[in-house]
Order: sequence, then C-alpha cells, then structure tokens
Amino acid sequence: MAHVISDDCIMCGACAETCPVSAISAGDTKYVVDADTCIDCGACEDGCPVEAIKG
Repeated sequence: MAHVISDDCIMCGACAETCPVSAISAGDTKYVVDADTCIDCGACEDGCPVEAIKG
C-alpha cells in the first residue's frame, strides 16, 4: 500500500528528495504520492520534518 501525505504537508519537498523511485510530486496544496510507483520503502516518512506522511 502506498504512503499517503496528509494536509499537514508544508510543501518543503523533503519527501520528494528522499524518494528513491521519484513517486512523489508537488500537488496544488501538498505533495502527492503516485501509488503505482511507490515501493512502500518508508524513506519519505523518515524524511518528512512535520510527520505528514503515513504508510
């Protein structure tokens, strides 16, 4: 199951930088995870400074 980014996202981009498969991109109000690309590794969750990502 792909990780999900909550509305707590501050659009810093740290998650996108840590994603090894480039599954995260900027949305209108928060970053979003492409579920088809996500390998559920958790790197984005560890890289988020506001804990806005849940797996």
